[in-house]
Amino acid sequence: MKITEHIAQSSGVTQFTFEILPPLKGQSIHALFNVIDELMEFNPPFIDVTYHREEHVYKEVGNGLLEKKVIKKRPGTVGICAAIQGKYKVDAIPHILCGGFSKEDTENFLIDLDFLEIDNVVALRGDALSNETYFTAEEDGHRYANELVEQITALNQGTYLDEALLNSHATNFCIGVSGYPEKHMEAPSLDSDIHFLKKKVAAGAEYVVTQMFFDNQKYFDFVRKVRAEGINIPIIPGLKPLSTLKQLNMIPHRFHVDLPETLVKEVIKCKDNNAVKQVGIEWCIEQSKELKESNVPFLHYYSMSKSDNIKAIAKEIF
Repeated sequence: MKITEHIAQSSGVTQFTFEILPPLKGQSIHALFNVIDELMEFNPPFIDVTYHREEHVYKEVGNGLLEKKVIKKRPGTVGICAAIQGKYKVDAIPHILCGGFSKEDTENFLIDLDFLEIDNVVALRGDALSNETYFTAEEDGHRYANELVEQITALNQGTYLDEALLNSHATNFCIGVSGYPEKHMEAPSLDSDIHFLKKKVAAGAEYVVTQMFFDNQKYFDFVRKVRAEGINIPIIPGLKPLSTLKQLNMIPHRFHVDLPETLVKEVIKCKDNNAVKQVGIEWCIEQSKELKESNVPFLHYYSMSKSDNIKAIAKEIF
């Protein structure tokens, strides 16, 4: 079922959803199932599954020479989505990236999803590789997420890269995209970021999932500005509870989001990560309550494939 259909059927009731990571290469899917099992009591209508592109490493091969090797640490997004839908009978939503994909790769990825009756995708540009200063598209790949959305929309209209195809099957994907209440790290301003969000919507995006935020006013202000620009699709808030002291520096640095001073002071008081986790749970509960009162369609939690803190929050909210 499409995300827009889930919203239409919810009768205005806020629903619980979450995002998981594929396990590291060499690990079993059963640990992931254990996480999902713990959260199924809250009846998620869908589960997001992230996609992780390959990375480049250089290994010495002697005589001062280096060999470039391509590795992928978290494969399995498509397989995990198929397994989730088969085991739990809920919609699984794969992320699909510009980075690491040619247009042909993208089309083949989408064909596989269509064969598996996966109806939703989240279209993202993706981050630059660790050895890149700026994001670099693949040869014959997409540079921006709106271009990726355009290709998915074209496939929904039965338009494939091979123009010689006759009687081609039209896919039926519901397309989600990302939104940044505190702007994307590469955007010069929030207004410019919203300008590019409008391009994604014009290309066919049907809903937005936000980057994590820790101050609900950032989300409310973002929604107000987006609506003023004529963007009327659902905007789903993405939440992540703090769980370690290290995240106090890592999250602002890596994700370019602000942590409220009150939250920072509470975390600094903590003697260990167990105490930090409890502070993170309590803060996220308060965020969730306020957002639920504002009638958001979903509360979407970035679980990082761990269930204990997300479960503690969900028990208080749903």
